[in-house]
Amino acid sequence: MEDKTVELQFITHFTDTYSYYDSARMALEGGCRWIQLRMKDTSVDEVEREAIRLQGLCKDYGATFIIDDHVELVNKIHADGVHLGKKDMPVAEARKILGKEFIIGGTANTFDNVKMHYEAGADYIGCGPFRFTTTKKALSPVLGLEGYRSIIQQMNEADIHLPIVAIGGITLEDIPSIMETGITGIALSGTILRAKDPVAETKRIMNL
Repeated sequence: MEDKTVELQFITHFTDTYSYYDSARMALEGGCRWIQLRMKDTSVDEVEREAIRLQGLCKDYGATFIIDDHVELVNKIHADGVHLGKKDMPVAEARKILGKEFIIGGTANTFDNVKMHYEAGADYIGCGPFRFTTTKKALSPVLGLEGYRSIIQQMNEADIHLPIVAIGGITLEDIPSIMETGITGIALSGTILRAKDPVAETKRIMNL
């Protein structure tokens, strides 16, 4: 792998130990510059309150701030963008609402998913899961390294150039071999939050 820091996306996760805000703050302190606020099964008002707090925090660190699922909220508070899962609004529809200045990411499990998002105007793909993860309720088939290699190869053959971010049960030890598949970056949640020192763990990942 070239000498470059891992492109790390941190996805907030509420735990017994940390709030959404705390989890994002620790990732930012560790050097991560891309935060996605993910609050499933929560009222829009609650998401908005948290989003406004996190947006200010991300501005302080010069970090990109993405909200999972809530397209209208992204538009309202001018977050940097939205990430859309399989059951969320389609990318093309979100693009109509948000226009060109917002970042739109889409979740993919197969090359066909990637192609669909690419054609709909997505800016990046969250591709996974790499392995089984407890933070997702309805899990798509696990990809592993072979799955990523295959998707990247098909993208190259189809001349599709989009940042692909690996997600789903990834640990620190997995990252070098995942990056060798041609993946652009890594999205993490539990790996950082389960560490004894989440700030130090983030720094370690950024310096791989």
